[in-house]
Amino acid sequence: MENIKMRVVSSLEKCFHDERIETREPLREITVLKNERITFQILYCCDTQEKRIRQGKVTLLGDLAKYATVRNVVHIPSMQPMNQNMQEGAYLRREPGMYPDLLRPLHYRGETMMPRGRARALWVEIELPEDIAAGEYTVGASIYSDFEPEHYGETFVKIRVLDAYLPKQTLIHTEWFYTDCIAQYYHTRVFSERHWRLIESFVKTATKNGINMILTPVFTPELDTYIGGERLTTQLVDIELDEKGDFRFGFDKLDRWIEMCQRCGVEYYEIPHFFTQWGAKNAPKIIVKVKGKNKKYFGWHTDAMGEEYEKFLSQFIPALLAEFKKYGLDKKCFFHVSDEPSLSVLEHYKRCKELIGRYLEGYPIIDALSDYAFYESGALEKPVPATKSIQPFIDNKVPGLWAYYCQSGFSVSDRFFSMPLWRTRMLGVQLYLYNIEGFLHWGYNFYNNRKSYDVINPFLDSTGEYFVASGDTYLVYPGDDESAWESLRLNALREAMDDIRALRLYEEKFGREAAEKLIFEDTDGRMTFLEYPQNPDYLPNLRKKIYAAIEK
Repeated sequence: MENIKMRVVSSLEKCFHDERIETREPLREITVLKNERITFQILYCCDTQEKRIRQGKVTLLGDLAKYATVRNVVHIPSMQPMNQNMQEGAYLRREPGMYPDLLRPLHYRGETMMPRGRARALWVEIELPEDIAAGEYTVGASIYSDFEPEHYGETFVKIRVLDAYLPKQTLIHTEWFYTDCIAQYYHTRVFSERHWRLIESFVKTATKNGINMILTPVFTPELDTYIGGERLTTQLVDIELDEKGDFRFGFDKLDRWIEMCQRCGVEYYEIPHFFTQWGAKNAPKIIVKVKGKNKKYFGWHTDAMGEEYEKFLSQFIPALLAEFKKYGLDKKCFFHVSDEPSLSVLEHYKRCKELIGRYLEGYPIIDALSDYAFYESGALEKPVPATKSIQPFIDNKVPGLWAYYCQSGFSVSDRFFSMPLWRTRMLGVQLYLYNIEGFLHWGYNFYNNRKSYDVINPFLDSTGEYFVASGDTYLVYPGDDESAWESLRLNALREAMDDIRALRLYEEKFGREAAEKLIFEDTDGRMTFLEYPQNPDYLPNLRKKIYAAIEK
């Protein structure tokens, strides 16, 4: 008796426990290219009154089953699903509650729980083999009860593989990576062997999902830290002050970091800000060995323009560049002055920028700043404006433009639990249309509260103790198997990166003008970071049109 209801739906769905799966549009066919990851969800619900039907065995079926993995979509509590003063744009729900987000590996020996009358979801992911032939395939899943084998359900979807490949990702994508948060959550010593294993797992998950730049803590990043406070020290470079007052540098840990990143597919290295956040008034925390003892040599007590810090930078930056040059990676490094400076500190920021710029000629220096007047002053050549404030930069054709978003207001694409996944994924088309070089966000795995007073548990607190709306602070969860567990939102962002690649493929075949024209089809003529189609089908339909043209 088939009384476990099952339905294949898009990877862009978010199905809540109290919804009926019959209300969701079934997905019957997926078209992909040979090197494209396939993802979809299987909704299921057990309506039987049989008390023993509490869990079911999940079995993958069909031609592609051996290349597929399956995970549970788990609901996570949200006490602040949106910022109360920022309510524009599409939201699924606006009240506190349980929201689907975490992708957890199956446990219970491959079984899944089936609370009666509650909609649940499985996440299916397929990595196609390199030698797969173009053609049609099927894949699906069944669920049956060990206690009552006659209680079961099954469902399938057709997969069409085209004889074409997505081009390599060219967008530079960084989500700030916090090695201290990993150590704190797992209660492990910084840069112990266990910590290194954990770091590598988190980096692998990042690169798998289109994050190709990693924040590299040559010294501890002074980000989201209260004035006078400090984050757990995670400094890759050993520094010692010799008898002559010069600084000596040990790069063994940095070398190990670079080699680990190369194994994982990292392409770019982001160096932490040389000055504190929101004003550049002080130096970041830097540990130096003085007369055999480690000392907090620079930090909140150090004036940004202090003579000793200037001397340190004059020795540290050239030595750091030389180390990256050994790997041929110095031109893959990006540098920062201070995060989110305002016009009130413009002149001071210029002095700080000039100080490090002496040693970084020809190297990119980027900072999050959204006031066009700040950029127009000449203070910084490569600004990273917020998407809600980016239009003046676009209108004035700023070269090599980057973008970021953070606690976004207005109707921009973002990653909150409460937003539909198509809103999160819309970012890709926007980045392509406006030739954005790189995208930055501050929260890959930020497991602290506001200004890092305390550590939080991301499985229980998705807001950083009401710091931001759920979803802003992290994209991955620290799994109990010591790997980074993905989220629905991370996968939507990866699909956004793939949308850019698909549009680039279309552009290669038909030209840039044709690609832009295709984007504006099925719109009201507007496609900006603030105004874009509010149709959940827009992105899937755009990809279908691209592939239909490629197939001809």
